[in-house]
Amino acid sequence: MLFYNTPMPAPNPRRVRIFAAEKGIELPMQDVSLQAREHKSAEFLKLNPMGQTPVLVLDDGTCLSETVSICRYLEALHPMPPLFGTSPVEIATVDMWIRRVELKLGVPTANIWVHTHPYTAAVVPHQYKDFGESNRPLVASALKIFDAALGETPFLAGEAFSMADIVLLTNIDFGTFIGLTIPEDLARLNDWHRRVSARPSAAA
Repeated sequence: MLFYNTPMPAPNPRRVRIFAAEKGIELPMQDVSLQAREHKSAEFLKLNPMGQTPVLVLDDGTCLSETVSICRYLEALHPMPPLFGTSPVEIATVDMWIRRVELKLGVPTANIWVHTHPYTAAVVPHQYKDFGESNRPLVASALKIFDAALGETPFLAGEAFSMADIVLLTNIDFGTFIGLTIPEDLARLNDWHRRVSARPSAAA
């Protein structure tokens, strides 16, 4: 296998790195430079026509992109410790929270990044800054939802650390990189963030 990676602050490859670290899996890696537009090269587009990292190329040449799909593959090969739940309700709950993070936090964060940040101005043909700024209240609303959920359980999807926590952590940390910090009054979310950030895998 070969994992086509992009270093920090790219959030999506980091999801897989954290997941692999939690499992104790060593993935052979090759870095892809987004600044050099290597992800849009003809060679890379053969691996992922979407032109995005990460990509996991299997020994038989199969190419897996999309972070949750890659992690599900790794979970099937290395089921312990389980990071997608074990019982039907746990599996469904992890999936539910992954989806909520991606839609409620990931989408508006991406819109703010694409349409307001100076780093993307050089590569985005048209930045719609008013549209980008209009997504800030959506991020604030999403963070409140996650703070409330963490009043019920120690981790986002229940009693155990899961892929839902990895997805939330990487989204929040990328948001921090572009200036979207967790408000201080969201005490439960801030406590969760400190706890999961202290896990050795978070440094992956």
